[in-house]
Amino acid sequence: MKSLNYCRRFLATLSGFVLFGIGGVAFKLVLLPYTLRGTQGDVARQIRARRLIGGIWRFFVRYLVCSGVLSVKFHGLEKLGHPGQLVLANHPSLLDVVLLISHAPEMNCIVKKDLQHNPAMSSQIKAAGYIPNEESEAMLDTVAEVFRSGQSLLVFPEGTRTGWDGQVKMHRGAVSLGLRSAQTITPVCIKMNPPNFKKGQPWYKIPPHTVHYEITVGDDIDPQEWLAEKPLPIAARRLNTYLQDYFTRKTT
Repeated sequence: MKSLNYCRRFLATLSGFVLFGIGGVAFKLVLLPYTLRGTQGDVARQIRARRLIGGIWRFFVRYLVCSGVLSVKFHGLEKLGHPGQLVLANHPSLLDVVLLISHAPEMNCIVKKDLQHNPAMSSQIKAAGYIPNEESEAMLDTVAEVFRSGQSLLVFPEGTRTGWDGQVKMHRGAVSLGLRSAQTITPVCIKMNPPNFKKGQPWYKIPPHTVHYEITVGDDIDPQEWLAEKPLPIAARRLNTYLQDYFTRKTT
C-alpha cells in the first residue's frame, strides 16, 4: 500500500507541474482583456484580474489536495487584505505564494523580476499589477502608492526560499517598506512537514508521505509604535530582529 500511495503521489506531482505550466500559458487567453490594454494605474481592473488568478490557483490547490500531494490548514485568513497592510510571510516552499493568493486574491505582491519572462507567469504579473523586485527608488514609490490606494501587499522578506536547515533569514528592506508607508504589518507563518518543493530540489524527489501545510496569520503590528522613539534605520533593524525571532519560534 505504501508503494502504491507513493506512485500515486509521484504521478499527481508530475501532473501538477504540467498542469501549472500548460494552464499558465493557456490562461494568457483569459487575461488578454487585461494585458492588451494593460492595468497600470487602474487598481479596480488589477483586482478583477487578481480574483481570476486567485480562482484558478484555488482550483490548482484543490487538485493538489484531492490528489494527496499536500494538505493545508489555515488560521486567521480573515485578518488578510486590509487597506495599507504589509503581509510578511516566511518562504519554505515553491507553493507558498500560490497557497496564499488562492485564498486572499486581492493582495498585491512583490515577485522576482525574472518571472516577468516566465511564459506561465508573465501575463498574470502584468494583469494583476504585481511588482517586480527591482530594489530601486522607483519600486519604493510604487509600494508607497500601493498602500495609499488602499491595497494590501504580500512580501516574502527572505528574498528566496528558506534553506533545508529551516532558519529564517530576513532582509531588512521588507521591514523598511512597512515602516515607511504601511498602516499595519502582519506576519504570516507557514509551516510544512515534511519539507518539500525546496530551492534546487528536483520535482521528482517527493517525500514518503503527504506534505502538510499549516498557515497562521499573526496579529497586526503598528509601525508607528516602532517609530515612536527611534529613527527609521534603527527601528527597521529592531523590528527585523523581532520578526526573525518570531518566525523562527513559530515555524520550528
